[in-house]
Amino acid sequence: MLENLSTDEIISRGKTALMNTYNQAPIALTKGEGVWVWDTDHKRYLDFVTGIAVSSLGHSHPKVVEAIRRQAGELIHTSNLYWIPNQVSLAERLIENSFAEKAFFCNSGGEANEGALKLARKYAKKNYGTHKYEVVSLTSSFHGRTLATLTATGQPKYHKDYEPLPVGFSYVALNDLKALESAVNENTAAVLIEPIQGEGGVYPATDEFLQKSRELCNRFNALLIFDEVQCGVGRTGKLFSHQWSGVTPDIMTLAKALAGGLSIGAIMSTAKVAAAFEPGDHGTTIGGNPLAMAAGCAVLDVMLEDGFFEGVLERSEYLCRGLNKLAEKYGIVGKVRGQGMMLGLTVGEKAPLIMNNCRKNGLLINCVEGKTFRFLPPLIVDNTEIDEALAIMDKTISMVL
Repeated sequence: MLENLSTDEIISRGKTALMNTYNQAPIALTKGEGVWVWDTDHKRYLDFVTGIAVSSLGHSHPKVVEAIRRQAGELIHTSNLYWIPNQVSLAERLIENSFAEKAFFCNSGGEANEGALKLARKYAKKNYGTHKYEVVSLTSSFHGRTLATLTATGQPKYHKDYEPLPVGFSYVALNDLKALESAVNENTAAVLIEPIQGEGGVYPATDEFLQKSRELCNRFNALLIFDEVQCGVGRTGKLFSHQWSGVTPDIMTLAKALAGGLSIGAIMSTAKVAAAFEPGDHGTTIGGNPLAMAAGCAVLDVMLEDGFFEGVLERSEYLCRGLNKLAEKYGIVGKVRGQGMMLGLTVGEKAPLIMNNCRKNGLLINCVEGKTFRFLPPLIVDNTEIDEALAIMDKTISMVL
């Protein structure tokens, strides 16, 4: 264990022992409680990243911690060779509160999207023929890092050096109705959409775009897949982001916040679509294990309490007002966009510098596209903590600009 090492020692040893796949900030976090985290030097930070929308109930939420402790003391893993009682419980809770009728549990968002693509292709070929395998996704999207999901990701930087990529994927711009209509045809098996693009800069799909996607999928017997890995599970102030639009998908993928920090992914679908999968078609060894399922049930217990989402939306409006005031004060073009506690603000080329200095001043925020702040605070953040975050941003932007 490395508890007694300095940050510099941890970084040095990490660079020796770990593959060079991340560009980490020069801090090592060791403790979290609520909206706060502490590093190895005992410095405290307001966490408005939450592990990239994972710790949505904050760090060490007592109900989630207790569920994990209790389950860890009983049974952690069995594999899916046997029935797992709380896997059934979590599936039933998700089905009860969504369009879906069937669930499959795995370990991550990438796995969930990979499985959804497999399910869509098998359903299409089984019902309509071998010609029907193409997938339409969006430019600036992000769906994962497996070969299929990075191909579905409409950002060339993720494709570089991994060619040849799987065939059958095409891309249209978010909210471009004409491009979407031109792309979907009788060979389309699925249309894959993030209701709010996260890595792409926090850009929401319009209701009109989602409605057109549903209409085209119905017309051409294609499946509509909503990737709610980041924007789902309460992040937008409803349990699922697409519920704001009233548009229902055939498949939805979940992960990140669903187990409060434990590895989880889920594919949710209608029974008709799920019937395309038969034993042996898809699987996972660790996915859906008792520990992650117990955490998932605890997360839903908290989020489905009366008034929880109303509180999220009230505090989101408070945060939006504060961020827009900062933008106006410093002449930042544009306004805050997004929904609930998934917000974006484009500030320009100095965004990374501001982000780094916010960290030095005790606030963790995230920058995407090299110019946009992505705010993903815990859903339980209160107005006092929001005020503190805004004050740090005000001080930092003033210093940088």
